[in-house]
Amino acid sequence: MSKDGVIEARSLRKLYGTGRHAVVALDDLSIAVRRGEFFTLLGPSGCGKTTLLRAIAGFEAPTEGRIFLNGSDITDAPPNRRPVNTVFQGYALFPHLSVRQNVGFGLRMQGRPSREVEAAVQRALSLVRLEAMAERNPRQLSGGQQQRVALARAIAPSPEVLLLDEPLSALDRRLRREMQSELKRLQHELGITFIFVTHDQQEALTMSDRIGVMDAGRLLQTGTPREIYNRPTSRFVAGFIGETNFIPALVCRGTATILGHIAIPVDPASPEGARTIAVRPEHVRIVSSDAVDRHLGATVGEAVYAGTDSHVALHLPDGTRIVSRHRAEADGEEPPAPGTKVGVTFAPGAIRVLNG
Repeated sequence: MSKDGVIEARSLRKLYGTGRHAVVALDDLSIAVRRGEFFTLLGPSGCGKTTLLRAIAGFEAPTEGRIFLNGSDITDAPPNRRPVNTVFQGYALFPHLSVRQNVGFGLRMQGRPSREVEAAVQRALSLVRLEAMAERNPRQLSGGQQQRVALARAIAPSPEVLLLDEPLSALDRRLRREMQSELKRLQHELGITFIFVTHDQQEALTMSDRIGVMDAGRLLQTGTPREIYNRPTSRFVAGFIGETNFIPALVCRGTATILGHIAIPVDPASPEGARTIAVRPEHVRIVSSDAVDRHLGATVGEAVYAGTDSHVALHLPDGTRIVSRHRAEADGEEPPAPGTKVGVTFAPGAIRVLNG
């Protein structure tokens, strides 16, 4: 582990059941999370991200592999011996205790001195901006406020790592956006490592320092939000993060040939042969049909006006459907009518050749 690393998992496997009926939840997964970063595990339901989080917390024992914290092997350490706290989907607050008592509960169970508990509780409530509600019961709070209490309880013991298992999933859209900002602020002020689990792509892109995309128990790609969005390495990642067009092509020596005759430059290091290329809708340009000898020809399908953006479906001669997205013109210019023949080109450097 590097000096900046705090959590590292090496070759983790987690099986539920035995023999041919065993379910593989984690499949030879390795990951390293840096100190002080907001790291998000992103993937569809059932991909293994919560299992990984529970293994780091100590609630699940891996079938194979090891887990390290600050270079020390904690694979066999019980949860209460790890400087790690978890915020779950359910707030799990005690309804008969006040906010202050809920936040200090874990510290009191550890036998901390009363003065130390009170100071830690006050600091945690201040960080989540709930000092004025310290004597209320959870039933007197909104969903967003209850979530803040759960966060305060988790940060009160000053853990080195905070694990968050889809903590915003029960909130409505407005509260969810507010809490996204609150979590980023909180992580910045605390300076501790956050490992956040979500299946919401937009949430991951807007909140994270780095993202790890998972599927079927495997970690497919790790990178900054910009890297994951602009340079996906697989069809799954490209399709899971935002909207993407997939086009078959033959790649050779830094050139992708589409429909047998339209050659488009790509990264010279791209894998060669029959491949799929990915291009985001905002990088698809509609040009005059006079340019089809130099660009792809297409027929306009349906067009959708979405306020700030317009989405235009385009059908290539081989039947491939792609979408062009561009900002709606201030003068109200309409997109080409359905059935119109147009040319299609792509923004320079926008094409990504996928590995699979």
